[in-house]
Amino acid sequence: ATCPRVIRVQSIIRKHARQGAAVIIVGERDHPEVVGLLGYAGSRGHVVASLEELEALPAFDQAILVAQTTQNTGFYEKVRDWAARCHPHYKVFDTICDSTERRQEDVQALAASVDAVIVVGGRTSGNTRRLYEIARQSGKPAFHVESEADLAEDDIRRLLSARTIGISAGASTPNWVIRKVIVGLETRLFRQRSPFHKVLHTLMHTALLTNLIVGLAAGGLCYAAARLQGIASYFPFVLMSFLYVQSMHILNHLTGSRADRYNDPERANFYERHKAFLTAAALACGAAGLLIAFSQGLLPFLVLLVMSLLGLSYNLYLLPRSFARFMFRRIRDIPGSKTILIAVAWGVATAALPVLSHAGTFGWTHAMVALWTAGLVFVRTAFFDILDMQGDRLAGKETIAILLGERRSLRLLKILLGALIAALPLMAGLGLVPAAGVVLTACPAAMLAILLAYERGAVLPGLHLEFLVESHMLLGGLIALGWGWTAG
Repeated sequence: ATCPRVIRVQSIIRKHARQGAAVIIVGERDHPEVVGLLGYAGSRGHVVASLEELEALPAFDQAILVAQTTQNTGFYEKVRDWAARCHPHYKVFDTICDSTERRQEDVQALAASVDAVIVVGGRTSGNTRRLYEIARQSGKPAFHVESEADLAEDDIRRLLSARTIGISAGASTPNWVIRKVIVGLETRLFRQRSPFHKVLHTLMHTALLTNLIVGLAAGGLCYAAARLQGIASYFPFVLMSFLYVQSMHILNHLTGSRADRYNDPERANFYERHKAFLTAAALACGAAGLLIAFSQGLLPFLVLLVMSLLGLSYNLYLLPRSFARFMFRRIRDIPGSKTILIAVAWGVATAALPVLSHAGTFGWTHAMVALWTAGLVFVRTAFFDILDMQGDRLAGKETIAILLGERRSLRLLKILLGALIAALPLMAGLGLVPAAGVVLTACPAAMLAILLAYERGAVLPGLHLEFLVESHMLLGGLIALGWGWTAG
């Protein structure tokens, strides 16, 4: 369907051409929109792309001026001034699309506030090219790229001296393409700083790709929960939590790679290249976790076995094609199931299983600690869902972020983090957990700080943001470790 704004321009041209007026179209001669507009102007149509071409036209008794809907607003303003000065009887129509105008104004403001600008979008897109021209006219280094690979080494060296880099994109550029550029740029800039930064980036990158940081975060969270619940023999459960989470996350990436191809293409390629090794590692971790659970009793073993089977079957079709009329043939087809099930699984593995094995009972205090750990994981998972919204839509996922929308999802997460921050001081005041456990409030407080920084645009989606989010639960384990040392 033709854009309503373009239809309006066509109507203006048709009307005035029939009345005998010359039609001057400011735009790109070969652009499909301009070609179509010329069809409505007939022999009275003239296309200009510069003031020189405009001034070269003969003077007309009657004439109208219209612009391609994605035209540079700054240039069209000059055309308007020229018409008012030289041919005040010409009629000038404001035909530039509102969203295009706003985007151009945004790029102009962005270029004024940063040291360099990168515009992401197709090289054949007139809209994107004009954004690039506006950025370049600011006098700041400007780059037009279709993908992260378009930035040459010389470009990266020029960008190293920039304290702030602004990134904009054409209206039709998908978010996952923009994200790839951000991640690629972040990686290459960080690695170029020094040999230390290069090694640090490699370690962070490896920890994220292999889910090692996720497993360590689960172990740290389990230790923190054990300290809150007064469990002395915590080590088997810390190791079990690490192995279980490590196994499940690797297997889910292996079986759910379609979304990764949009959200994190590098991870998808990594899993494709090392599928055999990662499958073996995931199965070995899962088996080792079950053995540790069995050594702690039959109940922990059975609970972990059921959770493992549910995790393995999350992306698999549980009903045959003959049941196609049913909406939910896989667990993942249930809207919002991923975020909730991951949070529940982590809560059980890190907080509930140690208590069931150690004390044989599960009271209100234990339930509150399990809910607190599950709440941290829910926020972490839902935040990644927000970052992955476009890729998840393309892959057919219905996450909580997609169901609620980004704004309402962020509001929900901030409310939950506020509750998690208040929970431990309240529980300590009631004597349900040790008073020293209040220091673990730093975990949800750190996540809230990350969330607010993301909302302000202080941090962008990429390796550093992902590592920060995964590390805030590992922080709980480190705090609990310090608490244990000071307590003797």
